[in-house]
Amino acid sequence: MDKLKAYYYLTKPGIIYGNAIYATAGFLLASRHSINFALYAAMMGGTSLVIGSACVINNFIDRDIDKFMERTKKRSLATRAISNEAALTFGVILGAIGFSVLIGFTNRLTVATGVTGMFFYLVAYSWSKRHSVHGTLIGAVSGAMPPLAGYLAVTNHFDGAALALFVILVCWQMPHFYAIAVRRLDDYRRAKIPVLPVVQGVQQTKIQITAYIMAFVVASLSLTALSYTGYSYAIVMFIVGAWWFKLSVDGFSAKDNTA
Repeated sequence: MDKLKAYYYLTKPGIIYGNAIYATAGFLLASRHSINFALYAAMMGGTSLVIGSACVINNFIDRDIDKFMERTKKRSLATRAISNEAALTFGVILGAIGFSVLIGFTNRLTVATGVTGMFFYLVAYSWSKRHSVHGTLIGAVSGAMPPLAGYLAVTNHFDGAALALFVILVCWQMPHFYAIAVRRLDDYRRAKIPVLPVVQGVQQTKIQITAYIMAFVVASLSLTALSYTGYSYAIVMFIVGAWWFKLSVDGFSAKDNTA
């Protein structure tokens, strides 16, 4: 049972569940009032397996630096609860099944989002996080793929709403990732990962967090401006965005950046 649990957590289930919500949102936005549940199941199943595969392989790639960080040092490969070979095999199998489902039951654009997400997460992000302050932004690209997968599975074409979903997710992730980097600043320094607060300081990171929140609000409201959503959505998103913006501004006067 402990071994099964180790394999389960190797897939980073929190990331899978969170991205399942984003993929569902994209699917429902495209479906409007006509939902193809069989297509939804295929998109969700295939996308979740692909994400799980990417997370497993990412654990393998980052096993040398995970042991230096408080929030990652207990991961299965960092603690050697699972062998490197077994983890890679597990990740490849998950990916093969996931892409088989997407290829067999969705469309080329949905498959392309999976390929793009895997490339940015496992290649571009894995390299850049160790060498560039822009690694966070590159990683956000892969995180913005699930809502596109949901949307494109239905529409099979890239349009204004697809672009808006991509920008919304990128802008939502950046404040989240930067906040983690600020809170775990000592961890990132020990692991020698050049995240923004390590390279340019906490104050500059707070400025960028606020800027991304403002961009998030604009991107969210663009769905209504482009007639993809109604005014109720716009009102809710404006209120949520304004509240988030206020929190970011309050953060400039925070005495404890790790709270």
